[in-house]
Amino acid sequence: MANPYYDSGPLRSREGLTARSSVGSDEIQLRIDPMHEDLDEQIAGIHSKIRQLKGVAQEIESEAKFQNDFISQLQMTLIKAQAGVKNSIRRMDKKIFRQGSNHVLHVILFVFFCFLVVYLLSKFSRR
Repeated sequence: MANPYYDSGPLRSREGLTARSSVGSDEIQLRIDPMHEDLDEQIAGIHSKIRQLKGVAQEIESEAKFQNDFISQLQMTLIKAQAGVKNSIRRMDKKIFRQGSNHVLHVILFVFFCFLVVYLLSKFSRR
């Protein structure tokens, strides 16, 4: 069965549209009957909604690009921080190895002392 919108002669549909195809062209012309004038208003409304959606989509795209750039910068910052921490640990390991483990014992005792002070302060501050 032939599609009424693609036939060579003008045909009417239930909605009041008339389809005409140009000779030697793939374009189709549509004409709206005067009794369906509210279709123009609906089409204009749909067109404005599509423009709004396009604007929202463009805003989403620009926000996504901004956030991707921010994440990339954050990743680079984290990579630099990791490299700095690794270098510091490597230097600290070399110094500890050269000077012996006596400094490690001092650091452990200092941490234990700090923990003890904080614990005692929290214990007495509750009373």
